Amino acid sequence: MIDDEICTMAIKQETPPRAAGTIAFMHTELPHDDARRALGAGIADPFFSEALFDALPDVVFFVKDVECRYVVVNQTLVQRCGQRHKSALIGRTPAEVFARPFGQTYLAQDMAVLAGGNDIEDQLELHLYPNRDPGWCLTRKTALRDAEGRIVGLTGVSRDLAMADKKNPAYRKVAAAVNLIHQEYGQPLQLAELARTAHMSVAQIERYFLRIFHLTPRQMIIQTRVEAASRLLKGTASVAEIAQACGYGDHSAFTRQFKATTGVTPTQYRQAVAGKGG
Repeated sequence: MIDDEICTMAIKQETPPRAAGTIAFMHTELPHDDARRALGAGIADPFFSEALFDALPDVVFFVKDVECRYVVVNQTLVQRCGQRHKSALIGRTPAEVFARPFGQTYLAQDMAVLAGGNDIEDQLELHLYPNRDPGWCLTRKTALRDAEGRIVGLTGVSRDLAMADKKNPAYRKVAAAVNLIHQEYGQPLQLAELARTAHMSVAQIERYFLRIFHLTPRQMIIQTRVEAASRLLKGTASVAEIAQACGYGDHSAFTRQFKATTGVTPTQYRQAVAGKGG
């Protein structure tokens, strides 16, 4: 027993503590950044994540070059573009893949990121699929840079917004605020009012919304209003009337918000859902 204890003590003494910020890599202690570079240099295919994203039916994934052409796409994007094979998208720009005017809007968005503008982080978007069904998602796009810091492309994901589980105990805490949004979206809504309805502080209701819906309360208000507007645009009401019905006293403010969310103006959306989008 004593010999075993001595042996154990010797082993412990011979194994120096690992320095903070280092990783054991090929039996060598490397700083974290060096380990990342070493592993990256040893991977044959830098787009190994493509196969992983192929297995996610609720996530669109893509990589584009500096000309905004698709270099890597996952199968979810292929299917949502009404195609069967990735080759139908590779080498083409969004303007060549999506119907007008959506394709031009996505292209302009890409060009802004590639020009060195701010990356897009969790932008709430309403996408119109080939069957003309709308779908909500949160989109992220970020520029890709080489070793010298030059932008060489971009990558992005669009993640579907899933329906919240109404049986979740946390949902019941904000249900009154959610109902208020759904019933009164045509009226001015303030965050403080939503918090009072849920008997919470403003900080608490924001945390609960993000945890349950992956949206802020403001994003849910926008989602509800734009969703209602997209339904009304299938009818004959004027854009000004729809703006008023959806809580926008200013027609131009409604148009700006609708375009920021869908990528097109209300009139262009109406034409697209009617099959006149060219």
